[in-house]
Amino acid sequence: MCGIIGICGVAGAGPDLEDRVANARDRMLSRGPDGAGLVRIDHATGLTTVLGHRRLSIQDLSDAGAQPMRSRSGRYTIVYNMEI
Repeated sequence: MCGIIGICGVAGAGPDLEDRVANARDRMLSRGPDGAGLVRIDHATGLTTVLGHRRLSIQDLSDAGAQPMRSRSGRYTIVYNMEI
């Protein structure tokens, strides 16, 4: 099963926020040894969200399953377990 982690709604977040999420994500290596992703979203409100993902490739072995996934416009981002 994949590993998902995130920090949402942080005001005045510096670059260390990404490092903190990446470190926590990488502690879940056993939950997803096949890949790792991270995305930082700076909202117009001044808040920041950072999402991390560890990937365990079972059904979709292609790079198309890499996460976090973003829409073409960049407006929408999703991290999930791919078992919908």
